[in-house]
Amino acid sequence: MRKQKQRKALWIKLIGIGLTLLWLYPFYLIVVNSFKTKSEIFKNTLSVPQNFTTENYPVAFEKLDFFRSALNSVLITGISLFVIVVCTSMAAYALSRNKSKLSNSLYFVIAIGLLIPFQAIMIPLVSFFGKANMLNRPGLVIMYLGLASSMAIFLYFGALRSIPQSLDEAATIDGASKFQIYWYIILPLLKPTTVTVIVLNAIWFWNDYLLPSLVINKEGMYTIPLKMFYFFGQYSKQWHLALAALFIAIIPIIILYVFLQKYIIKGISDGAVK
Repeated sequence: MRKQKQRKALWIKLIGIGLTLLWLYPFYLIVVNSFKTKSEIFKNTLSVPQNFTTENYPVAFEKLDFFRSALNSVLITGISLFVIVVCTSMAAYALSRNKSKLSNSLYFVIAIGLLIPFQAIMIPLVSFFGKANMLNRPGLVIMYLGLASSMAIFLYFGALRSIPQSLDEAATIDGASKFQIYWYIILPLLKPTTVTVIVLNAIWFWNDYLLPSLVINKEGMYTIPLKMFYFFGQYSKQWHLALAALFIAIIPIIILYVFLQKYIIKGISDGAVK
């Protein structure tokens, strides 16, 4: 029995190592090839650089117009995350505390939104916002709010089940309003779920190309993914610069994930299990 358990543990470790290597493989390709010349990339994509060069990075940094495009990405991502966290946590709080058939029906409708693919609503969504003259950054934020609400409310609603309603009643007796109860008591208790919502959506918003290309495809408003398209022309593709630019672009998200990873698993389990 003991040998059987040891063998099982060994297989689990080997599978874990294999999955880790599989997950790291794309990052290996990005990093290794970002230090190669264009010709060397086409000779052997998998090998380490024979003629190590760092010239790709300053050129990619300049072509990206990094500071302006990064500022645009930060503004859109940051404002969208703030609006999503506040609106969806308030909505989930109201739905969880209101024990009625209407509340349950609304939650069911919101949860169904998880099953609707973006491609199915992309054309009518952009058309509607175009008619409303909202093909701009505020319009993009509103689109992100609508598209991300289902998952965020689902996670918040599940987490709120573990917070006893007696806290609300005690705060009400002390004279707190509904908003004060939400802001000073409930929202701090939802910190792990909030961090999960932030990380999952930040990765999406920061790396999103399709929706910004349809909404804010104007000079001076480009985000980093839109600027990345510069390296892929009709007749040539500058892979050496594109991979260097891609590595520069993913560093902020990696840093965000490293600092907040301890909250992510707890937030997902609170939202999906409890």
